[in-house]
Order: sequence, then structure tokens, then C-alpha cells
Amino acid sequence: MELYGRQNAAKSDGCRNSSCFFSSKAEKIRVPFPPEAELSGIARKGDSILWYSRSFTIPKEWKGKNVLLNFGAVDRHSTIFVNGKKVGNHTGGYDAFSFDITDFLKSGENTLVIGACDPNDGRAPSGKNGPRGDYTFTSGIWQTVWLEPVEKQHISHIKLIPDLKNNRLEVLVSSAGNDGLKVSALAKDGTSDVAKADGTTNNVFYLPVKQPHLWSPDDPFLYDLTLQLKDRKGKVVDEIESYFGMRSVTLGKVDGVTRPLLNGKFVFHIGLLDQGYWPDGVFTAPTDEALLYDIKLAKRAGFNVIRKHIKVEPARWYYHCDKEGLMVWQDMPNLWEPDDADSVAVRKQFRDELKVMIDQHISSPSIVLWVPFNENWGAFEVTDITAWVKNYDPSRLVNGLSGFNYAPGYRPAYGDLGNGDFVDKHHYGVIEGKAVPRPEEKRAASLGEFGGKGLFVRGHLWPVPNNAYEMMLNKDVLTDTYILVLNQIEQLIKYSGLSTAIYTQTTDVEHEINGLVTYDRQVEKMDLEKVREINQAVIESTRQK
Repeated sequence: MELYGRQNAAKSDGCRNSSCFFSSKAEKIRVPFPPEAELSGIARKGDSILWYSRSFTIPKEWKGKNVLLNFGAVDRHSTIFVNGKKVGNHTGGYDAFSFDITDFLKSGENTLVIGACDPNDGRAPSGKNGPRGDYTFTSGIWQTVWLEPVEKQHISHIKLIPDLKNNRLEVLVSSAGNDGLKVSALAKDGTSDVAKADGTTNNVFYLPVKQPHLWSPDDPFLYDLTLQLKDRKGKVVDEIESYFGMRSVTLGKVDGVTRPLLNGKFVFHIGLLDQGYWPDGVFTAPTDEALLYDIKLAKRAGFNVIRKHIKVEPARWYYHCDKEGLMVWQDMPNLWEPDDADSVAVRKQFRDELKVMIDQHISSPSIVLWVPFNENWGAFEVTDITAWVKNYDPSRLVNGLSGFNYAPGYRPAYGDLGNGDFVDKHHYGVIEGKAVPRPEEKRAASLGEFGGKGLFVRGHLWPVPNNAYEMMLNKDVLTDTYILVLNQIEQLIKYSGLSTAIYTQTTDVEHEINGLVTYDRQVEKMDLEKVREINQAVIESTRQK
């Protein structure tokens, strides 16, 4: 694509000032990498306003089809033009969206123009990609953009919820403006048909799954699913291939202690805090293999959870977690400034984007838990929002405020919310009983972040002052320290009712050097075989005999 101009941030007010000026010179940018990334071909500091442009021609074999223009994610307000006509707007930096551009197309060459605006003012869900974030700020298009030919009547969205209690899969197939069309569902277990069911669009129906093969980190089994959309005459007008996993996520008592249960059994959650940053792509992984690497790293090191920290990844990332067998704690990217004069609109936007995040990823079996807020960052109405999430998606657990004991410094702490499925503290010091919460009658005890042990690796450091919560002397000391901490955590599991622990973190990220591997993923900073052994030993010790 071509990228036109940049806003002079010093002379403008976010995206609201009509006096913003731009250079007329076009630069070539490699999409989907943000302009701040080396892989974009531009690599410059954050922009508030960007204009993208490119030409395209519709293939002849698409004649008679509707054409969708799909975006994985654009940060954060976007406006789309095709052949000089406005197609539509979208707001939200982490969710996918699309437009039907059929009526805007012409024969031959077409022109696409995308305006992207990110005021970076903390009044929108942004996480660490916001004004108080620790790392390189990014803007504009940061996930894939593609054209897709579809029939006029087509499947636009699916929702798949496993129901182990009744040995069935809840299915909702959406087709905009096409209520009541017939849908046929076929599930396969490898090459064999295992279940069939019919329903109608925009209405829930159920696919029976007898003696289901359960999904778990030890056995991440996925069923194949074919969905056919049929018109009023019974003709198949659209067909998609998908998949689903059969598993349940609940709270329950184990020897009188409230615990998170997977498929009715307690398995200790030992996970990695995962922020999804890259030295060359920043917010965007350089390749699909790179996206998969971090997931395989967690699995190889014996972890069974990834906490995706205040970022929402491309759908492909969740597919890899589904397939590889890692439970996912999904954070909602936080606001930073929810309390100013425009707080009503700001808070509504947060709620709207929280709902969209859940809707877009609700069918992923790996996601077992939603985290609406982290460490009081931009937290507001936490008790109410936690209850809403729990009611909206009862098939998962909700950790309403992970690290309620931490205050962000720039605003008062919300404190313990009192509801949800977890009482969750963060602790980066010596692991001891007073550092972790105790389980309650209706909430499990969670150590939402711990660790943060750093190690300098010369030649693999980001060119800024590097730090961590505590520095280790060498690889052996770092590994032995982790083993010691896990042994202490095992004591807390057995005698204090602890149910989860999330270690910081998967990789180094810019100035933070507390990862299992360096930021460039070139050096393993721990003996990962020893890490795997202790992780698996602790998990095994929690299994119900």
C-alpha cells in the first residue's frame, strides 16, 4: 500500500482538529505491519492520523459474487473509501470488521483509501498500546486486510458453545438479513461422521455429540464441522468449514476448597503472561510461524495456560492455542482515562468493545476465562461489569480484576470487587502465605502474576535501560530460582488453597528482560527441560486420584 502523510501531533488535538496537515508525498508501506515497525518498511514514531491507498482489480471469476473487504484490526478509528465514495466507519483497535463493497466497485481498476486515526488519549481500550504503555506505540493497520467473494446469502458469523451436561454443541449461525434459512451441520471425528443436525439462521439449535472426546491441554482434540446454508428451495448457497472442542469450565469444591474445574476436574493453572510484542513487527508477529513459536514455547516448557495480557490477537493465534492445547486467559485491553467529563461515552465504548471481543472469540475452546480489568488500570464499575460478563458468557469463568491489590499510581485503586470467580492478587516478591489470597465460598484463589526474574543476555538487549523486578546472575541461577518458587507454590496449592499462578513472562519485551527467552527469541534464558519437569510435577500433584 501507499501511505500518505502524517499528522503534526504538536499542532493538533488528536483526531478532532481540522487544521491537521499532511505531506503530499506517498511512502510505500508493507501491510499489515504498523508504520512504527521495521517490517513496515517505514519504521517511525507513532502517528495520530494515517491515509492508506492502493489499487486493485476484481478477478473475472468473482463475477456475480458479493465482495467483502475484511480487516483483522485497525487502530483505532477508520474510514473506508472505494472509488472515491465512503463505504463506512469503524471504531475499535482490536476487533475484526468487514464491509460489503459490491455496490462501490467498477470494472477494471478500483481504488481503496483508508483513513486511520488513533488519538492515543487513554479514552479508549488500548492496553499498553496507549499513552501510559511501556513499549513502542503503534497505529493504523496492524492485522491482515483481504478481499473475499461470497454469495449474496452467506454465513457471516458462528457461535459454538459446548454443553457437556447434555452431550451437545450449541450452534448459532448468523446471516445478516436472512432470518429462517435452513442450516445443516455435520461434525466429523477425523474421517467419520459423528453427528448431524438441522436448524435455521439466527436461531440457536443443537448438535448432539454422544460420548464426546473431551478437549484438554493433555489431549486437545478438535472435531471438524461443516455448516451449509440453504435457500428457500433447499439449494446450498454457502458452505464453511470450522471446528469445535468439547469441554466444560466451572467452579467446584475439591476437598472443601473452591477450585476451577476443567471437564469436572481440578487442574492447577500454571501459565505465562504473554504480551504479544515483537522487535521487528512490534504489535504484529512477522510470520504465522513466529506467532506459533511463542505458543509452542509455552507448551514445551510445561505450562498449560497463556494469559494474553491486555491485547487481543488475530483469530489465527487462538486457533493455534485450540490446536496445541493451551488454556487461555483473555484480558480486555484497558482504558487509561475513564473518569473525565466524557466518561459516559468513554465507558460505553469500553463496554461495547468488551462485548465485541467476547462475541468474536466465543467459539474458541482454549479460552477458559475472561479478565475485564488488570491492576485497577482504568477500572470502573468493576463489580457490575464482572457480573455482566459472567451472565453474558456463563460457559466460562471470569476474573473480574486481576491484581486488585496493585494500584496504578495515577488514580485510586478500585480494590477487591467481591464477585466473579476469583480473588486475584499479584506478587513479585518472596513467595509466602501472606502474599497470596485465600479461596472463598464462591471464589477460587489466584496468583494472577508472579516472577518477573530478569537476566541480562549481551547482544540480545533492546537499546534502552533494561530492568526486571529482580535480576539473576546466570541461566542456572534463574532456572533454580524458578524451581524453588514452584516448590513454594505447590505448598500453597496444598495447604492454602491456591488454584492458579501466572509467571511473568513468555519473552523479554523491550526494556523488560524477565522472559523465558530474549526478545528476539534467539536465546533460551532458562533450562526449559527443567522448567517443564517442575511445571508438570506441580500439575500432576493437583490431579484428583
